[in-house]
Parts: sequence; C-alpha cells; structure tokens
Amino acid sequence: MGKKTTNHQNGHKRTETRISSIANQKGGVGKTTTAINLATAIAATRRAVLLIDLDPQGNASTGLGVDRDDRDQSSYEVLIGRTRLEEATIATLIPNLSLVPSKIDLTGAELELVSLDNRTHKLKEALHAGPAIGKYDYILIDCPPSLSLLTLNALVASDSVLVPLQCEFFALEGLSQLIRTVERVRANFNPTLEIQGIVLTMFDRRNNLSGQVARDVRNYLGKKVFDTVIPRNVRVSEAPSHGKPALIYDYECPGSQAYIRLASEFLRRGEQPRAH
Repeated sequence: MGKKTTNHQNGHKRTETRISSIANQKGGVGKTTTAINLATAIAATRRAVLLIDLDPQGNASTGLGVDRDDRDQSSYEVLIGRTRLEEATIATLIPNLSLVPSKIDLTGAELELVSLDNRTHKLKEALHAGPAIGKYDYILIDCPPSLSLLTLNALVASDSVLVPLQCEFFALEGLSQLIRTVERVRANFNPTLEIQGIVLTMFDRRNNLSGQVARDVRNYLGKKVFDTVIPRNVRVSEAPSHGKPALIYDYECPGSQAYIRLASEFLRRGEQPRAH
C-alpha cells in the first residue's frame, strides 16, 4: 500500500501511520492511564488516533467511557479473525480519537491463538487487511501487564514501544526484562521495532526514592528517557471512575499538563526521520 499524505488543519502532513505499543509487564505503573491520556492529547492536535485496548481487563475502554455492555465487537474478535478491525472500531466522545475496545473474552485468546498458524502476527495482519493503515496518524496499543502472546502480537505489529516506568525500587529490574523481550522480537519477528522512549510515572518530588530511580534510569538509558515526568496526581487517579481521560476531567491539574507535554515530546520523537 502506498503512503498516504494528507494536509491537516494544523498544517502537518500525514505521511504514514505510526504504530506504538504501550507496554510494561509489571502492573500498576500507569500504563493504561498513559495510553488514554497520551491518545487524548495527540487527538487534540487534530491528528487521527486509534487506541487498541489489548488488555483483557479493558480499563482503557472503561476509562474512555465505553460501557462493558457496548463492546459487542472487540479486540478479541479481531485477533481470532472473527471480525475486521474497522467493524470493531468505535468513536469516542473525544474528537479524532477512535477505540477498539476490549472485553474479558480476550483472556481466552491466548489459548485460541496458540493453535493458529502465524499466531504472533494476527494483530499485524488485521491492521494491514483494512483501511486502518493510512486512515490514522497514530495507532496506540495498550498491552496487558505481561509478556504474553497478546503483548507479542502488539510488538510484532508496532514500529515502536513506549514504556511507562513507575519510580520505585524494582523499576530497572523489570525494565531489563522488557528490553530483552524487545530485542528478541526485533531479532525474530520485527527488525524495525525500536524503543521510542521510557516515561517516568507516579513521580513524587517529596520522595527521595523517586528522584534516585529517575537518576538511575537516565544514567542507564540516557536520551531514551523522556524529559517529561508524570507526577503522582489524585485527579488523574479519579478520572477513570468518571469514564473520562484526565485531560477532560481536569485539564488544569498537574497530571493533565504533564501528559500534554509528553504528547508534544512523543510527536517530536515519532515524526523525526527514522535511521536506516
């Protein structure tokens, strides 16, 4: 398929769809919160965004106000080939942001995928089978908190990985495991996959440990770590229970403002020419 170029109202040109997985095998690091709010902030720049909820818990879908009863078609049906991606895609209340929701059935997809040929490429096949490639500027995939076949499908389908990393004691230990997984995927399935960046989340300036972890991660990975740091923020934590991204729930809160800065940095990194 040829690359599609579209002039947007804010003046940028769409040259290709960029696909990014938001992944960390550790739960509770702000992964889904980052997926929801980054997608919202990018959509606010008038770029067309698709968020694929690939986590059986379905928290990204809930956090965007999609009731569990309204998920007849989901990422589960897409993965096992029962429905096409565009048939499972729904509009959200946020302009320019669409969603492929998740439901608990996705838990069983692991077992069903094992018996299928090319089981690591099912999401990539679904993305390229229809108009998604070229229709969206960005496709973000919210992965489950595990290095599972679901996460593997996301990594195989992606150009890059964004890793939310909580500022806590064991952060680097888990990060090393994820980096090894990315390297294996690159070696065996997807040679162009890259780590676009590490975003430090739940940062507490009053806590010396947060500062120490941030310094350690930056010393270890250098420029791979985003300059933007996401603070621990009550308003961001409250937003999902209202079915809204933090940026809609409380635009002025420190967490929302941090995600706006993160989106700007994410776009700058993603729209630089890739090294060949």
